[in-house]
Amino acid sequence: MIEINGLRKVFDNGFEALKSVDFSIEEGELVCLLGPSGCGKTTILNLIAGLLDPTAGTIVRNGESMVEKHPKDRNIGFVFQNYALYPHMTVLENVMFPLTVGKKKMPKDEAEKIARKFMELTSIEDLDNKKPATMSGGQQQRVAITRALVQNPSVLLLDEPLSNLDARLRLQIREEIRKLVKDVGITTVFVTHDQEEALSISDKIVLMDEGVIQQHDDPQNLYLEPNNLFVAKFIGNPVINILPITVEGNKIVSKHFEFERSNLKTDRFKTELKDGTYLLGVRPEDVLVVDKDSLFDVSVRSVELIGRDRIVNFDLGDIKTKSIVKIENEINENDQIKCDFNYERVFIFEETGERVY
Repeated sequence: MIEINGLRKVFDNGFEALKSVDFSIEEGELVCLLGPSGCGKTTILNLIAGLLDPTAGTIVRNGESMVEKHPKDRNIGFVFQNYALYPHMTVLENVMFPLTVGKKKMPKDEAEKIARKFMELTSIEDLDNKKPATMSGGQQQRVAITRALVQNPSVLLLDEPLSNLDARLRLQIREEIRKLVKDVGITTVFVTHDQEEALSISDKIVLMDEGVIQQHDDPQNLYLEPNNLFVAKFIGNPVINILPITVEGNKIVSKHFEFERSNLKTDRFKTELKDGTYLLGVRPEDVLVVDKDSLFDVSVRSVELIGRDRIVNFDLGDIKTKSIVKIENEINENDQIKCDFNYERVFIFEETGERVY
């Protein structure tokens, strides 16, 4: 297990990249560090690897401090965003390289045997005599991962490893990475800013913003039970609808609708819902198109087809709002539709972002 406690990093220019970060990674777990650019996720990766020193805090693995160890003694494999392959070496030579240098230097024939075993595992054995410049991005990525795994590291770190690949190849390689690290049983930390990538590949996600962990949870829980407004808005595509509301006694009121507080399930309240102004969050699939007894009626601005579904776009005043309906639901531009909410799946946030319901 890797335990990170009170981890803080302030750079020489005064920028505080991490603000007392705490989380743990179970043995064999694949954890994604997710968040917008500049949120601190790559800084955490570099601190684990020893490429940076923390300003404060600890990183402990199986009871031993990693911070006090030299980077070469941490038994970590690192896959960089740009692959970092040696251009003058063949694939086989690139993969063998970590085995032929340093204290663990081994005979060339033994290093080649181990390298070829891992090349078979990642399906690049037929590329052994090729050089990086002659290969596709996906092939280079496999080589970079194989070179990291050949050292038999206890922890594998991947920094935005798929960002240079096209969409179809990204999908394929991320599935391969998931299967590979699970087959090998290696503890893996994967940095990405792509929520779809993180949701599909990880056991747990650490979602960050401005050097602070917003939620560390199962992928599904980040979507179904966001801790706060940032999480709700960051996770989900199309993005969640956010509508200003006012709580007035037993009524929840907007400029465009109102409903009874009793529509809400009492066991989902996080704190007391007092009278005042809030933000209502409703995911597009929970904005329901109904035949009667509507909460509000609107005119459809546009419709997008996405596979089995339609995204129905409309305006509530000056707020652009979305509903997702099945493709069979024949809704077209300029149609008048009736809408309601799935009240069991709405969220209510303080204007500061804290979740109330």
